Amino acid sequence: MIRIFVFLTTIVISHSLFAQQRPYDVFPEAEAPYYRVRYEASTTPGELVYGVNYTVWIPPEVNSVRGIIVHQHGCGEGSCKSGLTGAFDLHWQALARKHRCALLAPSYEQPEKADCQMWCDPRNGSDATFQKCLVDLAAKSGHPELPNVPWALWGHSGGGHWAGGMLLLHPERIAAVWLRSGVPLLKPNPERPTINTHTLPDAALKVPVMCNLGTKEGVTVKDGRFAGVWPSNEAFFNEVRGKGGLISVAVDPLTAHECGNQRYLAIPWFDACLNARLSDSLVLDSLVSDSRGAPLKPTPIENAWLTPLYVGAPDFIAPVAAEKFTAAKENSVWFLNESVAKAWAEYVHDTAVSDTTIPPAPTKLNVVGTKLTWIAEADLESGLSHFIVERDGQFLARVPEVSKNPYGRPIFQNLQYSDTPAQPLVSMEYTDTKAEPGKQYQYRVTSVNTVGLQSK
Repeated sequence: MIRIFVFLTTIVISHSLFAQQRPYDVFPEAEAPYYRVRYEASTTPGELVYGVNYTVWIPPEVNSVRGIIVHQHGCGEGSCKSGLTGAFDLHWQALARKHRCALLAPSYEQPEKADCQMWCDPRNGSDATFQKCLVDLAAKSGHPELPNVPWALWGHSGGGHWAGGMLLLHPERIAAVWLRSGVPLLKPNPERPTINTHTLPDAALKVPVMCNLGTKEGVTVKDGRFAGVWPSNEAFFNEVRGKGGLISVAVDPLTAHECGNQRYLAIPWFDACLNARLSDSLVLDSLVSDSRGAPLKPTPIENAWLTPLYVGAPDFIAPVAAEKFTAAKENSVWFLNESVAKAWAEYVHDTAVSDTTIPPAPTKLNVVGTKLTWIAEADLESGLSHFIVERDGQFLARVPEVSKNPYGRPIFQNLQYSDTPAQPLVSMEYTDTKAEPGKQYQYRVTSVNTVGLQSK
């Protein structure tokens, strides 16, 4: 007990000093429809020992949100800083807009060598601080329903520990959970004795969960820094599925700990879960207990598909409708419906989830002098790769000239390690440097998604 007390005291002192230095960026600026709150590190035992920013985007056309999609970064200073742009991601905004949800991204101010568990275990103060931010963001945004609507949680690495921990603490509040390369512990792990375990409530078994990791995290690569990810995921899956939980595993065949192309499965997966579970009923009374939350529909199971647990072996078995599945269901990967199962099969093969829908067309094209600006929404299925600018019916430019993404499909906003847009944010603009003074032109802009489909 004395050793633990000294350890915690050291953390509180060091992070109190750290918080005063404010080493984290505060941009992009949060102007409506973006809202941000920041809390200093606490020195009170049991409260959050790190400073934290929470940024939320609320679709401006939405009067009352139906839920909150949380995009939670992983451990380490770089990942924590990447959370500052999570709410600005156009692709995740497309999901939020479709379901009339807010998109929220935390950014914990964790020093590089500090203990990640002090925030990614929600029992160490991040649960309470998260729920406090919903109250304060409700007041800032004029959306009093924010503290009471359901959550859809996405988390990477330590963010997966956090999202999974929140599932086990508040299953009645949660529509679905995606755990990329990180899961909470349900049983003690001798290799990680400092991580506290959670209990698995029956209500959590009724929430759709996806465990997603890279094949180089203990599946095909058995050593190295991330070799323990698969054994942890396997243990979590077996415990949850063995009790009838609605859980899946999707192994990325191309990556290690980086997020890769997971969003092309994660976003359609959340889309299906939110379609099935969100209600139009709202709890607007701010005095309603957080434990009650807003109503969620029960997860439908009548159209489920199943396949044996698959982690990259050559004997891949395509998913089938649950009534046609003859193997042991306690070892099966569970899917909400046929479309999710088919997208999963494409993803675990080569991550090339197919798409035949064209992206939304850009709007509000404006020309001032030789500078063009416009607004565009991302394609729900395949995001946004780039724009084509035409002048007088002829190709003029590609914006950006080269789309980038070191971790997967090249996209318009580029991506950081924790699946968030790079800073500074890319603007939708182009300057026609070859325009002749005094001459009139007619311009047109087209969106292109990441599978090459063009908008109108």
